[in-house]
Amino acid sequence: MTHAWLFTGPPGSGRSNAAVAFAAALECTDPHIIGCGTCEQCRKVQRGAHTDVVHITPRELTIGVETMRTEVVTPAAMLPTVGKWRIVILDNADRLTDAAANTLLKTVEEPPAHTVIMLCAPSTDPEDIIPTLLSRSRHLYIPQPSIDDIVAILTRTDNATEADARRAAMASGNHIGRARHLLHHQESQIRRTNILNLAELIFHGSQAFQAVTSLVKTATDEAKNSLAETNEQELEKLRTALGMGAKGRGAHKALRGSAGQIKELEKLQKRRETRAIRDALDTQLVDLIGIYRDALMIAAHAQVSPIHPDMQGLAGELSTIGEPNLLACIEAISHCRDDITHNVRAETAMDAMVGRIRKACNVQ
Repeated sequence: MTHAWLFTGPPGSGRSNAAVAFAAALECTDPHIIGCGTCEQCRKVQRGAHTDVVHITPRELTIGVETMRTEVVTPAAMLPTVGKWRIVILDNADRLTDAAANTLLKTVEEPPAHTVIMLCAPSTDPEDIIPTLLSRSRHLYIPQPSIDDIVAILTRTDNATEADARRAAMASGNHIGRARHLLHHQESQIRRTNILNLAELIFHGSQAFQAVTSLVKTATDEAKNSLAETNEQELEKLRTALGMGAKGRGAHKALRGSAGQIKELEKLQKRRETRAIRDALDTQLVDLIGIYRDALMIAAHAQVSPIHPDMQGLAGELSTIGEPNLLACIEAISHCRDDITHNVRAETAMDAMVGRIRKACNVQ
């Protein structure tokens, strides 16, 4: 049995879901069907309630050594309690720092006999996973589902009409999770419409720059709101553990140093918030690239399906600026995505993007 596995695939391919399904198959107790999906062990793994399957989904910018030791290495060393295997699934393994990856490497090189470690990353590129971890892991590539596959899933499991399911599937870039979100959440539909409208506002004076301010503020507010409850629960749990609010002899002494621990937690929460904002903006920028890609296909008379079929009027208007300028627009958006990942302030990066697109579109 291989003790280290690497699941790769583009966003929306379902690589982490594949890892969970594999974990369920390993813990399955059905004597005839491996990964039956109906036995108690399978159901617990699928619900995230199995005591021997640890599923970690980091939300910070990077995964450091301390996180690796406490959340991966230590759990991996424990014996299984009710299942056949002790399984650790680590999503976003491309966020491992070099030091954290080397910490994990020691466990992967000499794994406990009862442990299976599953890493999920976008690709086998050295940018995503260090070569030494790759060479010691068995690799499985999970391709993106086709548009028809996503439509079939959404119509079967979400009671969507075929038209709505297809529109969501195409707009999501073959990302089934995002397609489902677009289908059911109006705020996601509004965010998509707003970023695509930026391509139109480019031609309307300063309105595009004003829209950038609004887009960044919305992404920031939504990231903070989505994390607020979790952050408060973490802080309250830490305060309780530290005995904050306690009275009596020794209480003051026991609380010494608590401020430092709270500050560390707040730093962690800030990094998590930064990642959430970046991820939200990156998703929108990928949508924006899509409309210029559709325009490019129209300009090139290419017979391919559009990414945004409901915005073909705008794509047709954009196509008139010509292929070289459309490529310059796409390059400007890609440059912006890269700037944001390298800690350039989001609004500054997007303002620069708007300026480059205006230049490509010959806007005076």
